[in-house]
Amino acid sequence: MPELVETHVPAHHHASDCPNCGAVLSGKFCHGCGQPGELHPPSAGEFLHEFIGHYVALESKLWRTLRLLVLKPGALTREYLAGRRVRYIEPLRVYLTLSLIFFALFKFMGEDHEIAGIKFHSVDVVKIDSDKEARSSAKDVPARLREDMRAELARDQDLKALHDRHPGLSGLGDKLDARFSGSDEHKLKAAFFAYAPYAVFALMPVFALYLNLLYLGARRRYGEHLLFALHANAFAYLMLSVLLLVPSFVPWLGTLLAMWLAFYLPLAMRRVYGGTRLATFARWFVLMALHLASVLAVIVAVFYVAAGH
Repeated sequence: MPELVETHVPAHHHASDCPNCGAVLSGKFCHGCGQPGELHPPSAGEFLHEFIGHYVALESKLWRTLRLLVLKPGALTREYLAGRRVRYIEPLRVYLTLSLIFFALFKFMGEDHEIAGIKFHSVDVVKIDSDKEARSSAKDVPARLREDMRAELARDQDLKALHDRHPGLSGLGDKLDARFSGSDEHKLKAAFFAYAPYAVFALMPVFALYLNLLYLGARRRYGEHLLFALHANAFAYLMLSVLLLVPSFVPWLGTLLAMWLAFYLPLAMRRVYGGTRLATFARWFVLMALHLASVLAVIVAVFYVAAGH
């Protein structure tokens, strides 16, 4: 028979050992895990206070992190390296959150266009207009051209007869059409969105490696470059997410955001690594060339893997 565990907690019971980690209590809080030593049944007010306190603390850290990330390129990285870390959200969490938001928005915006039927209606309109135009202009076709069209039609009939004698030929075309249309297209999109976030995340160590090579004489540890890579790419995801949401009737806002996205990285590099403007620009140019080549290679690889599913 399994042993029953006592779950009732007396009101304001002070234990000698921490119920959470077993450490000996020497004060109001456990020195091992930080849990309060005085136990009592939780009240509704305490639940509410805990939730509000956690939310306010998280919200203040969030806005403090985003404000520094967006408005002061490289400042968040410098704060972390200077040891001021608790007041901000962890770099990896910032990157993962903003990247997931971007890919979710990117997927939603694409699916939304399909749900709205824009692509469907545009194809239908083109097809209907083409049929009307073909019928209305058929009367204006010269006699010589009509004879050529009849000859082409006869050749099509011969081709149809060939397909009837060899059905495998026509089946080949149908298989190729079906491979890249219909449900397979949706499978390709689904596989792409499933693999892309992980594939791009795998580029962060590569991005840091490029920085390590570009700043060989700076005596920086690889972890510092990785930290900078996480912050810089987190900002890029944030700006790209906002650009997806910018209405089409305010193009100037999208232009400003795109310009800030372009100038952000060299400003952040100079604030974190130092150096002259010319040297920073040269390193930025090489870094962007290498990173874009890596991104294109990853996109091709993701599509290749997705096409195999």
